[in-house]
Amino acid sequence: MSAPAATPPYFPTVRAVLRVVLVVVSVVLTLVLMYLLRQPLTWIFIAAFLSIALSGPVNFLSRRMRRGYAVAIVYLLLILAPFALIGLLVPPIVTQANNLVQNLPEYAEEVSEFVNENERLRQLQDDYDITGRLQEEASQLPARLGDAAGVLGDIGVGLVNSVFAAVTIIVLSLFMLSSGRRFLDAWIREYQPEREEWWHNLFGRISNAIGNYVAGALLQATVAGLTSWIMLMILGVDYALPLAVIVFLLDLIPLVGATIGAIVVGLVTLFSDFPVDTIVWAVFAIIYQQVENNVIQPRIQARAVQLDPLVVLVSVLFGSALVGVLGALLAIPVAAAIQITYREYRAERKALAPAVARPGPGPMPEAQ
Repeated sequence: MSAPAATPPYFPTVRAVLRVVLVVVSVVLTLVLMYLLRQPLTWIFIAAFLSIALSGPVNFLSRRMRRGYAVAIVYLLLILAPFALIGLLVPPIVTQANNLVQNLPEYAEEVSEFVNENERLRQLQDDYDITGRLQEEASQLPARLGDAAGVLGDIGVGLVNSVFAAVTIIVLSLFMLSSGRRFLDAWIREYQPEREEWWHNLFGRISNAIGNYVAGALLQATVAGLTSWIMLMILGVDYALPLAVIVFLLDLIPLVGATIGAIVVGLVTLFSDFPVDTIVWAVFAIIYQQVENNVIQPRIQARAVQLDPLVVLVSVLFGSALVGVLGALLAIPVAAAIQITYREYRAERKALAPAVARPGPGPMPEAQ
């Protein structure tokens, strides 16, 4: 028996090698370009998310007025909201900061009296003169406020850059909300009718998920801010409404926002009626967060994104590590969009898969 012929070695053609090299170079150049354009790409992504989130209120108002008026009203409220927050939060913060600076010498004197009444602390005072240094620094602090001009200048530059980014994002989202759907429909019409229907269904589900998530997050934060305001009013804490607004804003951050808001308010209660207000607030915050995590949040978000809690945690961790607080805010809707896309793709693959013919029952055996 003759031996089988040996398979000749395969040598890729020059065209195949060139094609692979071009693909690799194209991918590398694309990644480098995305890195260089990461800031405008981030703005475009945020603008797209904002346009989808605002499409719900715009569509709601469009049923009662012209769409142009609806878009104008929604964006006017969006622009005025930061100014309202600044007007509500800045005066109390400035007032409390000035009071703290002016009262620091008095606080230092109270600390000195407390130290002198304690034998152990008095010994440390004799060795290191802690209170003397504390009083000296406290007396010099009001005069040092002028040194903060440089810091405030840097903050001003950063604020100008943030305002420019915010205006750019709002303008982009306005164009996307006004004309984005038309361009999207024109792009979808390039596909066959069955694919066109699939794309419409996919984008519709993603839009509904993002809109429901934003509405649910706002409702949840509103409940947190309202209940906090009621509790702070009962305790008689100064500036209860601005503190409730801070709780509302921080509660929008998934997982950790409510805890951060409770800690911020808890620090303020230290200067109100310590320790009664602080203890009452701590008990209220712990109870409310349990109710929010186990009752309010599941009911509000159950029909919004329908994500597994582990997926929510991982997406928030990844988003915060990549983009910070903004990434944490956008992580859940992005994860929901990815999940919807994957499920729609799997469903389409199953629908297009050829049916496997199952063997039917064999012929009945003939009677002997």
